[in-house]
Amino acid sequence: MASKKQVRTPAARSRTKAKADYGVDYASFAESMMDTSLYGVGAYFCDQHPDLVESVIRESDLIEQLGLQAYAAANKLSFEECLQTLITGLAVRYYNAIVG
Repeated sequence: MASKKQVRTPAARSRTKAKADYGVDYASFAESMMDTSLYGVGAYFCDQHPDLVESVIRESDLIEQLGLQAYAAANKLSFEECLQTLITGLAVRYYNAIVG
């Protein structure tokens, strides 16, 4: 039996090329993501308060689930305090996702 020659469409060639270039594109993209305020907040918090990282992530998850106003009311906190905790938690998760 003769083997069939596999014919690759232009779209298949394009996908293969995109996969081959993924590492290069990702590296430059990840570097650009490090030049953001959210990254800076996350990096600062993780560096200055490593003992609070898990706590702020847990609390920000709860705020996200309940909503800012509901969480603030249930915990007798100001809306601004809850917003700051939510943003800090998001920043820490963002930072951890970028640095791995």
